[in-house]
Amino acid sequence: MPRLSIHPGLASRVLQGFIRDALAKAGVSRCVVGLSGGIDSAVSAALAVRALGRKRVLAIRMPAAETVSASMDDAAAVSEALGLPFMDVSIAEMAEPLLKRFPEMDRLRKGNVFARLRMLVLYDQSAACAGLVLGTSNKTEMLLGYSTVYGDGAAALQPIADLYKHQIRQMATHLEIPQPILEKAPSADLWVGQTDEEELGFSYDVADALLYLLVDERYSVAEAIDCGFEPTFVEHFWQRVKQNHYKRTMPNIAKLSRRTVGHDFLYLRDNTGRPGRLE
Repeated sequence: MPRLSIHPGLASRVLQGFIRDALAKAGVSRCVVGLSGGIDSAVSAALAVRALGRKRVLAIRMPAAETVSASMDDAAAVSEALGLPFMDVSIAEMAEPLLKRFPEMDRLRKGNVFARLRMLVLYDQSAACAGLVLGTSNKTEMLLGYSTVYGDGAAALQPIADLYKHQIRQMATHLEIPQPILEKAPSADLWVGQTDEEELGFSYDVADALLYLLVDERYSVAEAIDCGFEPTFVEHFWQRVKQNHYKRTMPNIAKLSRRTVGHDFLYLRDNTGRPGRLE
């Protein structure tokens, strides 16, 4: 997919600068990142280490009862390759009371519980070390709404959220992420055997190619169909992007005053005010 190709060295330098700038504006010097054993968290962690140094990055593995051991091993391999120590915090015990209270929970609900508990751990540790939570979501996931609100979709900064999955793979190669991480099937690791592409119903390559046309090139649905995509698939695909827009924005605020957060009050006049609570 030549149109999706990037200059990974240049992109890496830009994203490292983004991370340093975001932390400096918040008045902190550390970040916290969850290591899942997947390519997205590996790339995010690698960028953070390059931007800040390994002593200013806290990596955390957060297994659930259904987390496969291979994912834990892959996360450890990433940590070792980066020279980055990690902390283990099991979320299995945290989830157990809620799962027992609602035994009818299906896999999707359970997966959302695990995702939100992981973010709870990350935000707690960000407060403990006076840092910010580093997101690990990519552009493909963001556009498709393939994330959990206030779970993996929550973070203080999102360094890779403007990179499609295809571009994440390019970055991973440039950043020398261990080869097994690059070759494994993408998975949110929410239950045993779960893979992203099986759950989505299509491959990331197809999603990236179509999203690039619809989003970056501003093609209409009809124009995308003319490029050879199946009409019904394109219509359902674009409907999914539109329906999940709420996941990509702050909650809508009903407007009553002259200046409303998110409507008229979009930025500060200067950056000299007192910082808010770190959370």
